[in-house]
Amino acid sequence: MRKVIGIGETILDVIFKNDQPWAAVPGGSVFNSIVSLAHMGVPVEFISEVGKDYVGELIQRYMRENGIDTSHLDVYFDNKSPVSLAFLNEERDAQYSFYKNYPDQRLHVELPKIEEGDIVMLGSFYAVDPALRERHVELLQKAKDQNAIVFYDLNFRRPHKHDAIKLAPYFLENLEFADIVRGSEEDFMCLYDMSDADKIYKDKIQFYCKNFVFTAGAKDVQLRSATLNKAYAVPPVKPVSTVGAGDNFNAGIVFGLLQKDIMLDNLATLDEQTWDSLIATGMIFAAEVCKSFDNSVPKGFTIDD
Repeated sequence: MRKVIGIGETILDVIFKNDQPWAAVPGGSVFNSIVSLAHMGVPVEFISEVGKDYVGELIQRYMRENGIDTSHLDVYFDNKSPVSLAFLNEERDAQYSFYKNYPDQRLHVELPKIEEGDIVMLGSFYAVDPALRERHVELLQKAKDQNAIVFYDLNFRRPHKHDAIKLAPYFLENLEFADIVRGSEEDFMCLYDMSDADKIYKDKIQFYCKNFVFTAGAKDVQLRSATLNKAYAVPPVKPVSTVGAGDNFNAGIVFGLLQKDIMLDNLATLDEQTWDSLIATGMIFAAEVCKSFDNSVPKGFTIDD
């Protein structure tokens, strides 16, 4: 059976509403996607790291309770697990403050086996962190060797904007490995001060990866591929929280790829109807996660075929 392999940070998201702590949920960009996929019955593997402290134990317990094996989790002893504070505004969008204290030696774990048809997900600063570069390249090369699909979400935020030029080679390398790239308006404003999907695709993405999905909050989702240039209206949603919305949009697209049994060789020739279905599934996942403070769709969640 095909599986999804994620690599990314695990972090405890403490969510504030009206400047008061409202909820605390294990999160992380790729982690949120993996949890949702596990809730949908998809076999998953996750590569990450936590400290040997109460937060780390909480995250590990959460993973086990949600069907995610912890055997690819590096548990370090001398530093604390990361925490983020997410402050919701009136539109329920979040501004983040991150608190991280990683050890010097990281991700000393065995990588999972990758087979043809699997999907590898990566993203956020974690995917371009120089300290983790070697492990990412090792995983991505294995994915490429086995004809797995690589889904890359840039998810690059303002706290790291000052590092953008230094990290540029790692972004490009990830793009070269990627088969589908998803990026938000915020990502590209931080990286290149650009917000036009056509220009971003032509100048920054197309040479490396042909399949590009651009999101901009409540504005249209833009798809660019070798054969398609299309915009999709985002259905109106009154969110409780938008934390995890983009991550679950990614999970929905990946779930659609599995549901329709789309392999790497099929990506270059996907027709408009299939892309319509993939984007729609992404929107359904994103809308569902906006209904609560959870970072992932609930267990038992279903969508129409």
